[in-house]
Amino acid sequence: MTKIKKERVDVLLVEQGLFESREQAKRSVMAGEVYDQNNQRLDKPGVKIAGDAILHVKGKKMPYVSRGGLKLAKALKVFNIDLKDKTVLDIGASTGGFTDVALQNGAKMSYALDVGYNQLAWKLREDPRVKVMERVNFRYSKPEDFT
Repeated sequence: MTKIKKERVDVLLVEQGLFESREQAKRSVMAGEVYDQNNQRLDKPGVKIAGDAILHVKGKKMPYVSRGGLKLAKALKVFNIDLKDKTVLDIGASTGGFTDVALQNGAKMSYALDVGYNQLAWKLREDPRVKVMERVNFRYSKPEDFT
């Protein structure tokens, strides 16, 4: 008899492809949106469950890497802003909400600039349309930094 390895709920959610980051998974678990195969709600992201458990999420999946993306997407619509084939600059990128919205709305490239580091969502960090500029203070930037 083989023993099934236990894994944290938030880790399993990422491994099963339901979320892109553990942080997103944690938020969803704490919001009461995650259920197991027996339809039991899981509300603690750190609890360990069977590694072969089948999980599902109720409600809408977040379309952007941060909640701020929802506000930005609405602003683009309300102000009728077209980003198709534009190059954008995301100053204070953090997780990259603006960059994500811009790319999903047709931007051809985004400079994701932030004084912090290791905050940008992995999917954006890996996207060839994103120029990651970490540990950069915009005050000291020069035009040639954006060519």
